[in-house]
Amino acid sequence: MAADRAGVLRIGNASGFYGDRFDALRSMLTGGPLDVLTGDYLAELTMLILGRDRLKDPGAGYAKTFLRQLEEGLGLARERGVRIVANAGGLNPAGLAAAVRALAERVGVPVRVAHVEGDDLLARGGWRDGVLTANAYLGGAGIAACLRAGADVVVTGRVTDAALVTGPAAAHFGWGPDDLDALAGAVVAGHVLECGTQATGGNYSFFGEHLDTRDLRRPGFPLAEIHADGSAVITKHDGTGGVVDVGTVTAQLLYETAGARYAGPDVTARLDTVRLAQDGPDRVRISGVRGEPPPASLKVGLTRIGGWRNEVVFVLTGLDIDAKARLVRDQVEDALSARRPAEVRWELARTDRPDAHTEETASALLRLVVRDSDPEAVGRAVSGAAIELALGSYPGFHVTAPPGKGAPYGVFEAVFVDASEVAHTAVLPDGRRMAVVSSPCTRDLEAVPVPPLPEPLPLGSSTRTAPLGLIAGARSGDKGGDANVGVWARSEDAWRWLAHELTAARFQQLIPESRDLTVVRHLLPNLRALNFTVEGLLGEGVAARARFDPGAKALGEWLRARHVPLPKTLLLENRRQVPVPTVPLPEAPLSKDPLSKAPRSNGPLANAPLTTAPADPLSKASLSETGADIPEVPL
Repeated sequence: MAADRAGVLRIGNASGFYGDRFDALRSMLTGGPLDVLTGDYLAELTMLILGRDRLKDPGAGYAKTFLRQLEEGLGLARERGVRIVANAGGLNPAGLAAAVRALAERVGVPVRVAHVEGDDLLARGGWRDGVLTANAYLGGAGIAACLRAGADVVVTGRVTDAALVTGPAAAHFGWGPDDLDALAGAVVAGHVLECGTQATGGNYSFFGEHLDTRDLRRPGFPLAEIHADGSAVITKHDGTGGVVDVGTVTAQLLYETAGARYAGPDVTARLDTVRLAQDGPDRVRISGVRGEPPPASLKVGLTRIGGWRNEVVFVLTGLDIDAKARLVRDQVEDALSARRPAEVRWELARTDRPDAHTEETASALLRLVVRDSDPEAVGRAVSGAAIELALGSYPGFHVTAPPGKGAPYGVFEAVFVDASEVAHTAVLPDGRRMAVVSSPCTRDLEAVPVPPLPEPLPLGSSTRTAPLGLIAGARSGDKGGDANVGVWARSEDAWRWLAHELTAARFQQLIPESRDLTVVRHLLPNLRALNFTVEGLLGEGVAARARFDPGAKALGEWLRARHVPLPKTLLLENRRQVPVPTVPLPEAPLSKDPLSKAPRSNGPLANAPLTTAPADPLSKASLSETGADIPEVPL
């Protein structure tokens, strides 16, 4: 890519995770103009999965789906002059690059393939016992070097998600490491793109506002029009589903970030300088981003097997839910007393309703999770303790699925090493190896001073208790063992209320799980947003599955559902500006299912495919247990 300080660089995204929509790569190539197409395949959990693959086959360790996508996509990209940059190399970028060359030869598409390596630090040693993967988060400079050398396809191992955008942008516009503001703008654009359709209406708090006007079934994947100064417009191909507005972009900017300084190996982007503006239908302009020198150290993600876990979910139906839970818990605890697993957790989810019209909605779920370093302690001992109660426990006894023998769980840990100790290397299309030098100018990462709060709303405003989510959006996720919850307001008055009312202490009141943990609040006034970090909520990370929602993906929606006193003026403002359509679900008549003999709905979802086992495969919970007066319908 020759340096081009004029014009626009169009960078699209076709993958937000390993397992994303398979046809996205083809759709992005054929849906409209692009210069570069990126794919993000790596997450903390993915590295653990690839690490286990590599144990079985040293030649594995990359995202095989990417190769299948290229079988058709390689020719399309070549025809359209689109370069492909993806971190699908995982733990074996050299192996993936060789596989891409072999594929290109097989399908008859001449392409120049390069890769970036040096992130894999496992052989360096010095890690704790059992570490499967140790990978530094590299920046975009190696990608830029490959593109400048004429590569059509660049595959990498572990790079920052935003590096998939900063690398192509730096190569195209000729940026150097001292173009901090431009690099920071590209980092922000890259962060918006990295999770694919989360920027175009996917997983969006206010999706209901668009149900009647937009096709949300298959949101289009996002693209960024990058300018030479680092500013960008986030959009999507014409005619694709979803929506791009200031809200969808704000939500993604807050996702899995924290404070005002968003540090990476290329630059530290100041999120408190980001300005968003609607730039037309499905177009949001990002401008004003300032950059600072990056830290001198690189983050290294370590994954390992943490131990073994097992899980049993008991279904409790109808009356006396608490008493049923106490009985089965006492029975299981007694059975485990001879060799109790190191960790035993019980959680009762009251999903039941009184006088329910279906057996499933008359049922609560009691979840047992056990962990231990010894697989025997969580295997047959636990599954046997549960199953042996089948005829001697609470009435209506059944479980959601047969208990298994237990499975290993993973642990993610982040450490830091000096960037100069990491051999960041670009392997160019002709095979030459180019050492990538870390940024010559660095700066220690420090918290910014807390910005001033906006003027509060007038005292004495009339309030009504209602869900917080009526006036605020949220998006949440995981960073190692910490949870991140971004909350934003959509009007200046709502921001004035939110900034004063949703303190860290108030957050802990609303989210009881966080009360004994450290909760840090960050203010981002330009985005009318707060970003909360809940330290340690996720234990040893998403792969450890320490809680019901192991990645905290729905934590923000739980927060939005909590009831708080809201100013009536804000509720009226919300109702005037963004009416949400109400789609009532009709009460369905009931018939008998001849297979399970359990009441079954004849409603609109009656013939939908089942993705889980029936709530009661043997229908041992009778109608008398539901407490419902339901007439029997003849077959």
